[in-house]
Amino acid sequence: MIPFNKPFLTGRELHYIQEAHAIGHLSGDGPFSRRCHEWLERRIGCAKALLTHSCTGALEMAAMLCDISPGDEVILPSFTFVSTANAFVLRGAVPVFVDIRTDTFNLDEKKVEAAITRRTKAIVPVHYAGIGCEMDTIIDIARNRGLVVIEDAAQGVLSQYKERPLGSIGQLAALSFHETKNVIAGEGGALLINDSRFIERAEIIWEKGTDRKKFFRGERDRYTWIDIGSSYLPSDINAAFLWAQLEHADETTARRRAIWNRYNDAFADLEREGLLRCPVVPEHCLPNAHMYHLLLNSTAYRTPFLEQLRSKGINALFHYVPLHSSPAGRKYGRVHGSMEHTEDLSGRIVRLPLWLGIEDRLNEVVATVSTELRALNRSRSSSHA
Repeated sequence: MIPFNKPFLTGRELHYIQEAHAIGHLSGDGPFSRRCHEWLERRIGCAKALLTHSCTGALEMAAMLCDISPGDEVILPSFTFVSTANAFVLRGAVPVFVDIRTDTFNLDEKKVEAAITRRTKAIVPVHYAGIGCEMDTIIDIARNRGLVVIEDAAQGVLSQYKERPLGSIGQLAALSFHETKNVIAGEGGALLINDSRFIERAEIIWEKGTDRKKFFRGERDRYTWIDIGSSYLPSDINAAFLWAQLEHADETTARRRAIWNRYNDAFADLEREGLLRCPVVPEHCLPNAHMYHLLLNSTAYRTPFLEQLRSKGINALFHYVPLHSSPAGRKYGRVHGSMEHTEDLSGRIVRLPLWLGIEDRLNEVVATVSTELRALNRSRSSSHA
């Protein structure tokens, strides 16, 4: 079986974990955490980076920093992972679901303004597949309406929008280092702070609501409970693993882009034949090749297509069930406007295996996908004849 994902090791992960043990600091905010913070601040250009145990944790911290309260509204796409909404629902907010663009599957920036009410506190654009949302428009809307922009850049490490790293554009941003991402820590994430007014409070929330960070910097003779917070720090074991990944992040990204390009070149003929659509990448975006997806012509094709691929030993997957159609989405959120594109496109996406090491079997994936899709289209055409 060719798996959908296979975690990649650079070769230094276990060495650095041993080093963390030898140093004698395995809990959070140790030497390896600080190395990762410095790398993120340097490469992404944020004012402050704080590792978290997950991207979910980073989004929860962002909600606290924005003082999200019961009855507030947060605008976001329905086509996203549940954490994007859950972080704000936990604070009592109402997620307001807006439709997506048909090209990038990102939040449709043209539909954001009309969704804003007097209760709106924030806009949360999600950079699907590491392809940047139209951030200039979203930032302008937020600035004019006094809203905070929180980038969900879970899939966007080392992606760019108009030569700016994803995660560096909104006031706050969240990254993921889950094992399915390009750069991994097993489980992990980071809160990126681009508006310096949030830094001091972020450190307090990050350290369980205490000023412990100031104590360790010698700015306090003791630390105490200051604000709400929780234990969002990952252990330095996770940070050590992540550091080995960050050291090779550019190489990893280059190799993933090469795989992505091979897929894209190979499926160009199928796209010309009208059997599918390849990913659409705006010219001003530089994605990190987090995933390669195909858009089938009909929702009726996807389940039999995935089943055929699995029968041939290829584990391809669909993606999100739209949040607005889920039980919790209906209970906690509301929809603004039509969700026709979200409902249509989410039923036609197929994600193909993409991981470092698949290169030797890539031709097998391409050949099987091409053969099975052509066969499926022939059988569907003949049944409608």
